[in-house]
Amino acid sequence: MTTIRIPAPLRPYVGGSSSVEAAGDTVSAALADLKAQYPELQQHLFDGEELRSFVNLYLNKQHIAELQGLATPLTAADTLLIIPSIAGGYDE
Repeated sequence: MTTIRIPAPLRPYVGGSSSVEAAGDTVSAALADLKAQYPELQQHLFDGEELRSFVNLYLNKQHIAELQGLATPLTAADTLLIIPSIAGGYDE
């Protein structure tokens, strides 16, 4: 099982937990297990079956895009972080 860290805005959909465990030997498989355990996350993380463009995933502090993307292999010692992009700012 891989630990998945849940950002504060998504915690209501996982019973308030800051992290959950998911099974799978790749990032994609772990996300599929996460969706199966917590179906309400689907609409916040995915557009259909595709990961939403504003959702960033880090494996042990390294962006998965720098690795093998959703095919990146996982071990039980890994931590997957879900980091939603933040929009906004100040426009003069």
